[in-house]
Amino acid sequence: MILVTVGTEKFPFNRLMRWIERLIDDDLIGEEELVVQYGTCTFIPSGAKVYRLLREQDFEALVRRARVVMAHCGEGTVLLLDGLQTPYILVPRSQRYQEHVDDHQLELAQALGSIGVPIAWGPADLVRFLADPTKMSIGDLSVTAAQAVCHRLEQQFPA
Repeated sequence: MILVTVGTEKFPFNRLMRWIERLIDDDLIGEEELVVQYGTCTFIPSGAKVYRLLREQDFEALVRRARVVMAHCGEGTVLLLDGLQTPYILVPRSQRYQEHVDDHQLELAQALGSIGVPIAWGPADLVRFLADPTKMSIGDLSVTAAQAVCHRLEQQFPA
């Protein structure tokens, strides 16, 4: 099962939903079950089992059952997914597309991507991830790698 989640933001993440629809149209998901937590999205991929919102325990149960998770790059979602064993790829929301009030998800994605966390910058990244999902745990980072991420974030956001 593939789980797609956009969190609970008040801003739709239709760009991700359209990417998923493209994967369906190009038969890149095949017969695999697709579950989508769509939040405030106004476009929903065809053929998916959908939930607007999920309670945390229901969400965790779906993550544990999933083969892979495609998720927005929200801090809470990242921390939850990182603590579970299911491979995940993050898709950052962008202010440019009115998916959030600023670009903090893009900035977080750049920092996480620099240490090997799978990030989707376009639909092709999702295709590659589906073909070869890898689980990268932030908790497995060495102290040096964690310090590098912190240093990069401090450079982007000086006190």
